[in-house]
Amino acid sequence: MAALCLDFLGFQEALKKMRDVDDKIIYALNALPTESFKGQVNSESTCRDLYSKLQQSHLSRQDSIRSCITISANNLKELREKREAHPDDVDADSQFKAAQRKLRVLQAELNVEDIIKERTYKTFNERCRSYFHASQ
Repeated sequence: MAALCLDFLGFQEALKKMRDVDDKIIYALNALPTESFKGQVNSESTCRDLYSKLQQSHLSRQDSIRSCITISANNLKELREKREAHPDDVDADSQFKAAQRKLRVLQAELNVEDIIKERTYKTFNERCRSYFHASQ
């Protein structure tokens, strides 16, 4: 994932793929049985497995985003030093400003991640609360 941090569009594409489990939560939950078919499928196990997948996915994405933020912040520090050493260098100034924007967008991804996580767990709890109680 560290290599993708340098390619922001590639990083966003990877995040999109990693968010697939959240995007398809409704489909996964619709596979749960209704009251009339309750005895044919182990809903508790299905909810437990889905919860585990969600937790793993959220942790992985959060770690990836934080890792990219760290890499980007270190890059920004180097570019700041370069810009301060050469104040007349237009290219260094441009690179610095681009790195600043990239860092801000990466930090905003953490907020997006929180919103996605909240929405996903709300949906999960609505459908699985009678089968499985998770402590978040």
